[in-house]
Amino acid sequence: MTPAVLALWSAPRSRSTVFFRAMLERGDLLALHEPFCNVADYGETDIDGRAARSEREVMDGMRNAGRPVFFKDTTDHRYDEVIADTDFLTGVRHTFLIRRPEEIVASFAALKPDMTVGEVGLEFLYEIFTAVRQATGETPLVVDSDDLIADPAALMAAYCAEVGLDHRPEALSWNAGERSEWSRSSRWHAGVRGSTTIERRASVYERTTATDPALAAFAAHHEPFYRRLYEHRLRP
Repeated sequence: MTPAVLALWSAPRSRSTVFFRAMLERGDLLALHEPFCNVADYGETDIDGRAARSEREVMDGMRNAGRPVFFKDTTDHRYDEVIADTDFLTGVRHTFLIRRPEEIVASFAALKPDMTVGEVGLEFLYEIFTAVRQATGETPLVVDSDDLIADPAALMAAYCAEVGLDHRPEALSWNAGERSEWSRSSRWHAGVRGSTTIERRASVYERTTATDPALAAFAAHHEPFYRRLYEHRLRP
């Protein structure tokens, strides 16, 4: 059965927007791009034509949308009201997307050189994962982004089967271009804007964990949280 609200929580720079683009292409879901992050960064977000200006309003708006909702959000912010809301933790199907921390920090630092350790996001991601598991008594679904790009068709088929959606292979391709859903944060999504499918893209960064001690320390801090989540990854 299709969940009323399906969440994909992701550490930043974990290929979550290309995942979102495939879900958007399905056409059967109200697809929301980073609604909680939008409130944190811009003070508001749009939910089906209505403005939400707090975490509470975002949660209420999704639960009252009147049609199935898929949202993806990133954990470079901590969402206190989400973690405290037992009804939201239990009433939403929460899934999680991870990436190796050394790859996250290199990609993030290229766009925000003054990044902080918390913005790597894996610690906050694990905090939501733990809150959901404690509230529901079940282990949430975790996707590793390396598996996503290794075999998108198999991974998305397995994901849809797990969450109660019909798999739509045609949603794995689309027309390249800007989307209004992420226009305010467009500079973070250049790769997806130019894409037509889910695929591996090679990137070269000036600052990496091998060349920058600060980035190495950031990655090391988040490695245990990545490992704990990786243990539960979906294996299509």
